[in-house]
Amino acid sequence: MDKMAIRVQSLTRDFGNVHALDSLSLEVPAGIVFGFLGPNGAGKTTTIRLLLGLLEPTSGQAEVLGYDTRTQGGQIRSQVGALLENNGIYEQMSAEDNLELYGRANLIPAADRRQRIQQLLNEMGLWERRKDLAGSWSRGMKQRLALARAILHHPRLVLLDEPTAGLDVQAAVQVRESLSSLAEREGVTVFLTTHNMAEAEKICTQIAVIRRGRLVALGAPDELRAKAGKLQVIISGGGFSEQVLDMLRKRPDVESVEKQNHQLVIQMHTTPDIPTLVNLLAGEGVQVTEVTQGKASLEETYLLLMEEEK
Repeated sequence: MDKMAIRVQSLTRDFGNVHALDSLSLEVPAGIVFGFLGPNGAGKTTTIRLLLGLLEPTSGQAEVLGYDTRTQGGQIRSQVGALLENNGIYEQMSAEDNLELYGRANLIPAADRRQRIQQLLNEMGLWERRKDLAGSWSRGMKQRLALARAILHHPRLVLLDEPTAGLDVQAAVQVRESLSSLAEREGVTVFLTTHNMAEAEKICTQIAVIRRGRLVALGAPDELRAKAGKLQVIISGGGFSEQVLDMLRKRPDVESVEKQNHQLVIQMHTTPDIPTLVNLLAGEGVQVTEVTQGKASLEETYLLLMEEEK
């Protein structure tokens, strides 16, 4: 089996003069939760529709589970679960009947279908309400039902567009737990779009950040945080006069300087040259006792990436 669930090479999609997706290249390993992050209008939904073969790329290519998205969209959609803006739930039917209908449409044998429906409704915490009309449920319950529907046919890959958007905290946690369990228990690859940094940090093994259709970062959360953290320098010591702070603030490579007790927290625009910085401070009479580099949160990293791309 291919170790990559998704391969994308120079994928571009234009709508008139608008570059919705601009030469996107990435690979998604099988069996992980992969976060696709970006602000509204960044190209996240367009990417999912291209991966499902619902849109034709302007140029470039993509393979999903080894299938070409241009010519084999039907094969892709038969082996992929998807949850897009429209959750596809029939609100005048019960949860059980919703899944029964979808299972029949996907030609799941009756015995397997009944077993799978019971399993998923239990796992999603919906079994006790299975006979209720879906229209009477909360948004969080509907979203969990939609997720159950998306994975009913044992897909190898699930594509989810903002799966926790608009949910309350408890409902969002339940959906995230279900997604993590999918990857860990069943080896399903989960590709989810979000602009929720905390969500991505909690459940994603790898993250891609996109802005204005262009990929701006790709890696594990720790890798992205470490990269951003290197731009923060913490100087411990004494002699931090206002003159020293003003001198640092005037440097083109320094974004900001903040004095915190016996420390200076310096945010840089570029990766700092620590020895040069220490010598500069020593020359101004600063007694440097320790130099460390910060560790940015994923949210800080994301904001930094957005700022760099302006």
